[in-house]
Amino acid sequence: MQGFNKYYPPDFDPDKHGSLNSYRGKHALGDRARKLDQGILITRFELPFNIWCGHCEAHIGMGVRYNAEKRKVGSYYSTPIYAFRCKCHLCGGWFEIQTDPKSTRYVVTEGARQKQEDWDPEENGGFAVHDTDKAATPTDPLAALEKTTSAQTHMTQVQMPRIEELQSFSEQRSADPYTLSVKVRKRFREQKKVDRALQRADEELKGRYGLPESMSLVRDDEESRKAAKEEWERARRQEELRDKESLKKRRIGAAVGTMPVSLASKSRISKQHSSSSSPVISSLRARILENTARHSSLKPHR
Repeated sequence: MQGFNKYYPPDFDPDKHGSLNSYRGKHALGDRARKLDQGILITRFELPFNIWCGHCEAHIGMGVRYNAEKRKVGSYYSTPIYAFRCKCHLCGGWFEIQTDPKSTRYVVTEGARQKQEDWDPEENGGFAVHDTDKAATPTDPLAALEKTTSAQTHMTQVQMPRIEELQSFSEQRSADPYTLSVKVRKRFREQKKVDRALQRADEELKGRYGLPESMSLVRDDEESRKAAKEEWERARRQEELRDKESLKKRRIGAAVGTMPVSLASKSRISKQHSSSSSPVISSLRARILENTARHSSLKPHR
């Protein structure tokens, strides 16, 4: 029995046995390490893709787990390549899957075949995701440019002097931090005195004219005078435009007020003209009726 508790038998000797596992004659991994002398470790392995068993031709879905025999079969540079040997749960046949560090995937080596469900980008006008062939890859223009003589000349004549200049400037600024701190604090104290004097002047002005304390006063300097003058000029131009518009409206109103008188006079003239011309129209109508009656009496009867 493997010892998992903290009970130590009376005949247990740490110098002789070392641990409870060695005292019991068991490995720390238990039955999983029964083939450890052959370089095989029993581990739980989950199928990374769908496969068909090569012995019974049965389909085994992705995600099915097996107690696989894990062993090292090689290396890709410094990355080990492991093989997982599993027994089919349907027929008892063995199949093996290995890791492929070069392509970062799993490969079925024997006893089964993988169901091809991968999308091939090369067949669809794309590029391979894992392309380790350096000869087939296009050359990087930036990498090629770095190796040219002009790039090296630019680095030695422009970049390196600039880096050295920045480094010397940084060393100069950080060489004497006490002196720099004294200068900064002195400037801060002087500015603080000026700010306090301006604050006292503002408070005195607010108290003299009864202004609210929340009001912020503008500093009396050249920039403030210039801004105030520009604001005054802008307001004056707006006032002139408003005066011109109001004058124009008054003129239009005066012109509109005289229009009804002229219209009334025109209507009276038209009425007089119609009354004076009414006898002429009546005589013309009588003459037309007389001619029509005469013409109808002269027509022959059939």
